[in-house]
Amino acid sequence: MSEIRMPEGTVLGKIGDKVILENETVRVWSLTLAPGAIQAWHRHDLPYLVVPLTPGDNIMRFADGRVRATKETPGEALWREPGIPHELENAGTGIYSNLLIEFKQPASKA
Repeated sequence: MSEIRMPEGTVLGKIGDKVILENETVRVWSLTLAPGAIQAWHRHDLPYLVVPLTPGDNIMRFADGRVRATKETPGEALWREPGIPHELENAGTGIYSNLLIEFKQPASKA
């Protein structure tokens, strides 16, 4: 895994391929990456949950130069806080797909 920094002047891309549901509380994105494909640089401004739909053997590269390999299992839930821009590469041999749920506001107490 080589260190890659976000190029100066990069315009950030979308968080996923498309929004499949949105209301006042959440926004749900779908994402699919072919083997070797790299999702454009993007940033999460809201806390979010990633639910892999397929196995994931991915590499995350962050704007500050950090690189992190991730292994994901279908059906698990991965909590993430907002952070710095990053890109995601499918380093696996199969298609990687997930659902990403952004939380627009804190959950109300029951």
